[in-house]
Amino acid sequence: MNEISKKVMMSRRGLMLTGITLLGSYVAVSSLPSWAIPQEDATLQAQQVQFMRLSRLLVNHVLNPAVGARMLKVAAAEHQDLARMMADIIAIAEQKQAKVVEDFFGDIPEGPLQALAHWIIFAWYTGCSSAKKDAKVFTYEEALTYQTTIDVVTIPSYGLSGPNRWSQVTVSLADMPRF
Repeated sequence: MNEISKKVMMSRRGLMLTGITLLGSYVAVSSLPSWAIPQEDATLQAQQVQFMRLSRLLVNHVLNPAVGARMLKVAAAEHQDLARMMADIIAIAEQKQAKVVEDFFGDIPEGPLQALAHWIIFAWYTGCSSAKKDAKVFTYEEALTYQTTIDVVTIPSYGLSGPNRWSQVTVSLADMPRF
């Protein structure tokens, strides 16, 4: 091989390695959950913290912040004064020194505050914004409807081995006889 073809091969190899590196970086960054990527808007971040705090008061389960961020986006679109409403409900809970929803839910006044509290509970348990056909879906696999009985009931799915699992490893039950 002459010197020019060696340079061409090296540049092709370098180009291929660069492409693979860029592709790998893209895959790594895009697979991060949305809450792991720093956000520039401090107001949005403060609302997410407030929403997750309220959600933990209303729902006594381990909650995913990424799902909460999707819920917050829909709730903010439906309620213009969402921050004030969340603060009011949290204030009621703090006044009662509540640890669980039963400690303060009866003290939430009927109307928009109680409707918001019901909506947050509904959204976490069903994984969607309403029972209507045009509802926004936040999660399926992490909906609390299935989490409370996960040890005895499997999550309904068309996947062969569960949600988001479209292949199944076939394991033989016994060694095949040899003749």
